[in-house]
Amino acid sequence: MPQWHFFFFLCISVAKNKNMAQQSFDQNKYPLQEETDAIIGIGIEIHKTLGSGFLEIVYKDAFEYEFDAATIPYEREKEYLIPYKNAILNHRFYADFIIDDLVILEVKAKEGGIADVDYAQVINYLRVSGCKVGLILNFGKLRLDIKRVVY
Repeated sequence: MPQWHFFFFLCISVAKNKNMAQQSFDQNKYPLQEETDAIIGIGIEIHKTLGSGFLEIVYKDAFEYEFDAATIPYEREKEYLIPYKNAILNHRFYADFIIDDLVILEVKAKEGGIADVDYAQVINYLRVSGCKVGLILNFGKLRLDIKRVVY
């Protein structure tokens, strides 16, 4: 078990409802449950510490701090090419975070909450990246908004 998986387990135990953390999920319906629970746990910790009201960049910096502290492999603002027919389009997309080449994390700070356009964005990112699971965490409200997207 990699060191960061152990951290994820600890994070889940501390940051999430213990009953939720101890449930077992069908990996076909909920792939990468352990990893996404840990990322959500980190998000909850960030929200507890910083609260709402900051710009997205502040929360992204906090995630980067937490990932580095736990030696969790990630890439921030990873660039992806967009194939179209037999060409690659000039514009690129940049995922906020790719964790261990498995999970896309999109960080938002929107007062209105997670919108349909945010889901569409993550689905497109999943399709182009080859990842199966994406998380959208919105820090724009008093309570952290969390959405899990499986593609």
